[in-house]
Amino acid sequence: MVESLSKYGLVYCHMVEPRMKTVGENCESPYSLLPMRKAFRGTFIVAEDRAVAEDRADLVVYGRWFLANPDLPKRFARNAPLNKYNRETFYIPDPVLGYTDYPFLKIPSRFSFSKV
Repeated sequence: MVESLSKYGLVYCHMVEPRMKTVGENCESPYSLLPMRKAFRGTFIVAEDRAVAEDRADLVVYGRWFLANPDLPKRFARNAPLNKYNRETFYIPDPVLGYTDYPFLKIPSRFSFSKV
């Protein structure tokens, strides 16, 4: 399928790693997209941060990490710890839980005012 997509000159292909082999069997498999990456001639994008360093992708998306860290670029710039995302709250009807309740990074003020 990916070879056929390459024939159309698509600029990129964004793939998601499978999380199961059979129904009900959870499994992380970071190398399962490697044959597709090799077959696609455009930019190959995945959601796994080590993929570029290991030559399994050209670009990485950070959707889950942005959900859990609304200030993600600032955290990367400061090498600050990341909030862990909670998959249980993805795609649920609650308008607050999971999408808007993750904490921002607490940065101490450059100026400290003491009481006089």
